[in-house]
Amino acid sequence: MEIFQLVGIALITAVAALLLKGTKPELALAVTIAGSIILLLFAFEILRESVSLFSEIANVTGIDSSLVKILLKMIGIGYLVEFASGILADFGQSGLADKLTFCGKILVLVLAVPIIENVLRLILKLLELI
Repeated sequence: MEIFQLVGIALITAVAALLLKGTKPELALAVTIAGSIILLLFAFEILRESVSLFSEIANVTGIDSSLVKILLKMIGIGYLVEFASGILADFGQSGLADKLTFCGKILVLVLAVPIIENVLRLILKLLELI
């Protein structure tokens, strides 16, 4: 089970960072960032295996595959920004974490424009039928 690997990596990273924090705080930061990157790589590998399911759903429902890709990008941005903001907050950079979260929201909004456009077109088509 992947969750045990993820928890193990997180615990090892946390213990190593705590041990280094008193003597070498700069190394504690590096260990935390390295452990976080490893966690992300594992999570992306798990997600990559599930992406084909989203493609199948798009094919069955007739949804444009580019919209599914946009939705996956939006979800990825949300998770990645939340993850990075948490790391920044852990190291006392809550102001920077807030700004990163704001920038992530702007990116999601920009990506949402084609989806909003498609929804509006669908609404117009439905109104024409009435």
